[in-house]
Amino acid sequence: MAVALGQHIRDNAAMVRLTFKIILAVFMIFVGVQHFINPAPFVRIVPDYLPWHLEIVYISGFFEALGGIGLLIPRLTRYAAWGLVALYVAVFPANLNMALHQLPFGDSPTPQWALWLRLPVQALLIWWAYCYTKWYPENLSRRPLDEKFPI
Repeated sequence: MAVALGQHIRDNAAMVRLTFKIILAVFMIFVGVQHFINPAPFVRIVPDYLPWHLEIVYISGFFEALGGIGLLIPRLTRYAAWGLVALYVAVFPANLNMALHQLPFGDSPTPQWALWLRLPVQALLIWWAYCYTKWYPENLSRRPLDEKFPI
């Protein structure tokens, strides 16, 4: 009985991890694609001290979508998650710039509280992606790449 209950709990935990991984992946793919479909809002928040605003938006969008796709491939989940953690850290200055200069995201004004809320949301996204940097059984359809190619 106890063994069956333990297995049930592990199965439920795996299902919750999978569900949230899919949500994060779809979100990242969607946002990444938006960088190409409508780059203007993203270009607007790139800090002035950085060159090549449009190119930075395209590069970040590409890696956001790639990270989302990577999360969906079990053998790549861990690497994609680490990539997303790095990406979230890299784009933090744009979110800070947006809040400091009250830059709207889109055509209509964005409430100041929403601009500042993006900063802790960024920390939440870092944590969320970090959760998938660990090896879980459901991420291992075959041997992990680390066994073949140690980092």
